[in-house]
Amino acid sequence: MSDDGTGEDGAGHEQPPREAFGHDPIGHAEAQAGTTVGELATEYGEAGVGAADMHEAVDIYADMLEEDVTVVMGLAGAMVPSGMRRIVANLIRDGHVDALVTTGANLTHDTIEAIGGKHHHGPVPDEKRERDHDEQLREEGVDRIYNVYLPQEHFTLFESHLRETVFPALAEEGTVSIQRLTEKLGEANAAVNDEEGVDEGSGIAAAAFESDVPIYCPAVQDSVLGLQAWMYNQTADFSLDALADMDTLTDQAFDADRTGALVVGGGVPKNYVLQTMLVAPGAYDLAVQLTMDPPQTGGLSGATLDEARSWGKLETAARNVSVYADATITLPLLVAAARERVEE
Repeated sequence: MSDDGTGEDGAGHEQPPREAFGHDPIGHAEAQAGTTVGELATEYGEAGVGAADMHEAVDIYADMLEEDVTVVMGLAGAMVPSGMRRIVANLIRDGHVDALVTTGANLTHDTIEAIGGKHHHGPVPDEKRERDHDEQLREEGVDRIYNVYLPQEHFTLFESHLRETVFPALAEEGTVSIQRLTEKLGEANAAVNDEEGVDEGSGIAAAAFESDVPIYCPAVQDSVLGLQAWMYNQTADFSLDALADMDTLTDQAFDADRTGALVVGGGVPKNYVLQTMLVAPGAYDLAVQLTMDPPQTGGLSGATLDEARSWGKLETAARNVSVYADATITLPLLVAAARERVEE
């Protein structure tokens, strides 16, 4: 029998056609000195398993970067403290993100860097001494996010920044949308970053403010940013309207010719990005998900994008793929390879 499923087997028996099988032999990827990220992504297409998914993700994301596609990006997890901040900010500045949905934690850490704070490399303690290690960090006033360390005095700096440059102006407006809060945060971050000559760039919120890109943070209460907003609310005429943001994001979906979703991580940002299409006339045409959560538990964070199609969040003919791997590894690869392809 030929390897495309026709003809006879080795014993001379006629075999039925293989409808579920397509003749597409696995090749063998090459990686040489001087191979570019884009070339490596192409080589991934010769391979199988996660490499094939990554190859498809680059193809889809490169299509998403075309001018007629409205891109909504979801950003969850510790992506800013882990060092992905500049990648996201540059995507916004270069016009590759039309709306960002993220967590209050990412905005908190983004602001800390914008106003002069820094995250630091640190060891991951052995399991046998992890508790002792973290108790010592607590005594020393240092917070740990796996192998990233953040001195707590940066949160004091963050609180002062909010109370001096962000919240007072918003209090004059009374009740505002969460998107208005993130906009004002970006404006303040850009100003302080410039005035104080901070070595690190002004970051994600500032890039969004300067590029007129809305940032939505539907679970802002679940963060230090949210805690600070709540505490300020206790003594000032300041409040957030959580429903107001849904107007502008839905308007973007209604006005779009084609839509793409880049979902990094899961949780609230992922669902907020995808659920927008439940009240829009269409659904996402293109979608890429980068996650480490498995789909077998039934949780949203690991759910495949094909599953989202059953809800009407993706078009029936949408091109989509989920890549199951650490997003701090896959996001830079995805962005660099797609940029190489569309900017060459």
